Amino acid sequence: MSTPAPRSRRAKLGVVRRTERVTPHMIRVVLSCDEFTGNDMTDMYVKLLFLQDGVQYPEPLDMGVVREQLPSEQWPTMRTYTVRGWDAAAQELTIDFVHHGDEGIAGPWAANAQPGDKLWFNGPGGAYTPDEAAGWHLLVGDESALPAIGAAVEALPAGATAKVFLEVEDATEEQKFGGSGDVEVVWFHRAGAVEGRGERLVAAVAGLEFPSDDVHAFVHGEAGFVFQIRRNLFAERGLPRDRVSLSGYWRLGKNEDGWQAEKAETARKEREAAGS
Repeated sequence: MSTPAPRSRRAKLGVVRRTERVTPHMIRVVLSCDEFTGNDMTDMYVKLLFLQDGVQYPEPLDMGVVREQLPSEQWPTMRTYTVRGWDAAAQELTIDFVHHGDEGIAGPWAANAQPGDKLWFNGPGGAYTPDEAAGWHLLVGDESALPAIGAAVEALPAGATAKVFLEVEDATEEQKFGGSGDVEVVWFHRAGAVEGRGERLVAAVAGLEFPSDDVHAFVHGEAGFVFQIRRNLFAERGLPRDRVSLSGYWRLGKNEDGWQAEKAETARKEREAAGS
């Protein structure tokens, strides 16, 4: 009996066209990709695949073949990133990377990226875009949510009202957004503090007098503050769940692998509890 061929999971190839320092700790990488088809979501994301040195991978990269033929310790490292922009006419995919020195994988890669460098990825995914019919919009996040929030602000129709709360390290990390909406952006600075991360975002949402209950909200970033704001929006304010997009992109003290494993374990326990 012949061995079945591995299921094809062919990745897409991006080639670096240019890079830009948006702020001291945010690097913008523009990739050319003639295989990519975007979606209509402003939180559109891709799964970046960072190859390990010294490992011979199939080209084009196919994760089905990789998982079939290589031990797990040689698989590419995957990191999830929100797309800052997709220009279908120019076939340009823009991704913003937070960079803190040699820490991590994706940030150092972006800091050293040169035109012509290759980057494989899967996607896109995504589930949120601002509802044009909403009375107003609330957007809350940290650096990890800046690309999605920037894309959302710039997608708002003319005159749409939005309140935006953002936490970054200091004033040098603030960004300017385009768009034609009536947008109020409030920046909060950590100034090196780790303890209490996101507390001012939580307090800002808790203390906000909502113009109306007809709100479409987007709250993404570090899982701790996202959970606290979730409680305020659902338990205290009673917002319908389909009017709020919530996601803990990351967890303080964990890399993406550890955070994804924790989320999977939590989901498993919740399923077991629901079935008991």
